[in-house]
Amino acid sequence: MIDFLINLLSLSFVTQVLRITMPYALAAMGGVLSERSGVVNIALEGILLMGAFGAAVGAYDTDGNIFVAVCYGVAAGVATSALYAVAVVSFHADQIVAGVAINMLAYGGTAYLLKVFYNSSSNSPQIQGFGGRLFTNWVFWLALALVVVVQIIVTRTRWGLRMRSVGDNPDAAHTLGVSVNRLRWQAVLAAGALAGLGGAWLALSGSGFVAEMSAGRGYIALAAVIMGSWRPVWACAASLLFGFAEALEVNLQMFSTGIPNELIQAFPYVLTMITVAGFIGRSRAPVHLGRPFSAH
Repeated sequence: MIDFLINLLSLSFVTQVLRITMPYALAAMGGVLSERSGVVNIALEGILLMGAFGAAVGAYDTDGNIFVAVCYGVAAGVATSALYAVAVVSFHADQIVAGVAINMLAYGGTAYLLKVFYNSSSNSPQIQGFGGRLFTNWVFWLALALVVVVQIIVTRTRWGLRMRSVGDNPDAAHTLGVSVNRLRWQAVLAAGALAGLGGAWLALSGSGFVAEMSAGRGYIALAAVIMGSWRPVWACAASLLFGFAEALEVNLQMFSTGIPNELIQAFPYVLTMITVAGFIGRSRAPVHLGRPFSAH
């Protein structure tokens, strides 16, 4: 137990927490953008998965070119988000049902593409990813910069003001000349780019793609959005809490603590339920979240 406590104070543990947090935080920022515009984004799970697959393909095709891999991952995320936006923004499909459908499509689609591309049902060939680097990794610094950029966009720009207005009162925004559905399209695509980058991080930090490797991270990112009261910086702070919980779970399994592994593995998910239950009544969601808009 003493060795375990010492490990928690080490730089390697801090690095592990930050590495695990990245996909949560990027997806959560995407969730904030989408939901601030009034679109519930259950599809973050599938977007993460498609972004991870895209990045793995990009890295494999270019012998480990990180820039190309990231571009592939972001592009896959945007493409998946576009499919979601067609359903929920253009055709007014139920956002929860459409989001779940996108996630199921991503699970089945990536498994099929693994078979087509690599003749495997479980994983891609190993790729050259980030390795052990973190603080010398430009994608890490890009992600940190995006926290600041997204916060400024949401709170300090004209576009951010309009985005918040269409989430709270789309009729009033439309009366003032704002194209509600166009702005929602933009917000959902931006969310796809951020979550796609989060998926790329998953694949590149894991040196390959594994079937269903998103493993519920998109849903946990949505919990971070609620905990953060639909604010980018606070959503990232909540993501850091979940990253810490997952890193703690991994380290608890490495040391003999006497706690059953089944309880250890459930810890991040139990924490998610407890925190969401504690925050959901205190957080103010966008007033028209989940409601389609039709111009009269």
